[in-house]
Amino acid sequence: MRKEATAVSQPAQLHRVDGHLWDSVKKATFVLGSGLFFFAAFRNSVTWHFQRFWGASGDFWQTLWGMLYNYFGGNEWVLFFLGTMIIPTAVFWAFNGILMFADTTGKPSFITRYRIQVDKNNPVDPAKLRQAVKKVLFNQLFLSVPMVIVMYPVMKWRGNPCGPELPTFHWVLLEFFVFGLIEEVLFYYSHRLFHHPAIYRYVHKVHHEWTAPIGVVSLYAHPLEHILANMLPPIVGPVLMGSHVATTMLWFCMALLTTTISHCGYHLPFLPSPEFHDFHHLKFNQCFGVLGVLDRLHGTDAIFKTTKANERHILLLNFTPLSESVPDPPKQKK
Repeated sequence: MRKEATAVSQPAQLHRVDGHLWDSVKKATFVLGSGLFFFAAFRNSVTWHFQRFWGASGDFWQTLWGMLYNYFGGNEWVLFFLGTMIIPTAVFWAFNGILMFADTTGKPSFITRYRIQVDKNNPVDPAKLRQAVKKVLFNQLFLSVPMVIVMYPVMKWRGNPCGPELPTFHWVLLEFFVFGLIEEVLFYYSHRLFHHPAIYRYVHKVHHEWTAPIGVVSLYAHPLEHILANMLPPIVGPVLMGSHVATTMLWFCMALLTTTISHCGYHLPFLPSPEFHDFHHLKFNQCFGVLGVLDRLHGTDAIFKTTKANERHILLLNFTPLSESVPDPPKQKK
């Protein structure tokens, strides 16, 4: 009887695994496909309006790149460092500057009313924030910069990252699809590795000092984690694809904005939902990935899916905070 039960249970388990895998593939296709669709629509619309406004001849983006290329006299190292470090870092701090102002002052209410953990960081502890900013600056200056310097000769070996001709738009879309998949795999498994009990308290515990994260905390990490989990996952894709620096710049900017939104602590209208990663900081052992595809496959979103946070894990298309429209259940009195 025991053997028969085992024989019956194994096909059932295989069926469940196959079901999870197929659901994960569908979710990945939907998330990445939707992102690429909106990116394509945005690019086409913006290009058309820019061309109408300025009367630009030919392809607007190619013309813009040509102007930048000529301005720096075709100096590839300067162009590469500008695209992979200076511009993405400026975008990161510009966005986080707005968020830190809201975190420390409670204004404007248009931002702060969308706080996810309403009883946390209201306002944020100034000393704790200064510590976070110092560590992020250290990681960027002494870890990110050397990695970008090493990245340059590797990219030169792979192709011509700073050539005068931009890649076609459709090729860029394909690259972004590949980048997203690579980042999901590398970040998920490196993130889970850092949660291993033998490693967590020495490395990843630094990042989890913030159980209610804020935007700048996205790069607040132990140096080893910053290299393996923050930097490598977005770098590997462009290196493998031999990408143009313009594509890499756009990808790095999007990666930094996405991780900032995931940590910002506010579920703002018309921006990707940060509920998934915010829940990870709250509970530690759930929601390890970026897209959530591998979490579904491995069952590391099982608890999250039973919570109100999962119901709020949507794109907010109105101005009513989800903490009001989908409130937490009232706490039971002891």
